[in-house]
Amino acid sequence: MSMKYTKDHEWVSVDGDVATVGISDYAQQQLGDVVFVEVPEVGADLGQGDELAVVESVKAASEVYAPITGEIVDVNADLEGEPSLVNEDAFGKGWFAKIKISDSAQLEELMDEDAYKSFIEGL
Repeated sequence: MSMKYTKDHEWVSVDGDVATVGISDYAQQQLGDVVFVEVPEVGADLGQGDELAVVESVKAASEVYAPITGEIVDVNADLEGEPSLVNEDAFGKGWFAKIKISDSAQLEELMDEDAYKSFIEGL
């Protein structure tokens, strides 16, 4: 499964026409212990760059942005009761939402893993 990344530290993993979105391991480390996650509503239509979720940690509250345009088809309800999943398994059980992709060309604008690693090394 290939992942793409944004400069805001969201990751995207694509399966057919559905993209799963979360935040990177780097992002969860920067945030510290996540204490609350607000996920979007299923059925919401989001444009690329729109607010997808809000993550609150012991340090700060941060917005998570939609890396691509599409409709929310599923959300990770487990995060409501267990926000720490974002810290424990950022690329697995800590996912936020699944988006039905409306413009797959937008995926080409995102970074691959090597590009993202270089990007965070430069921060």
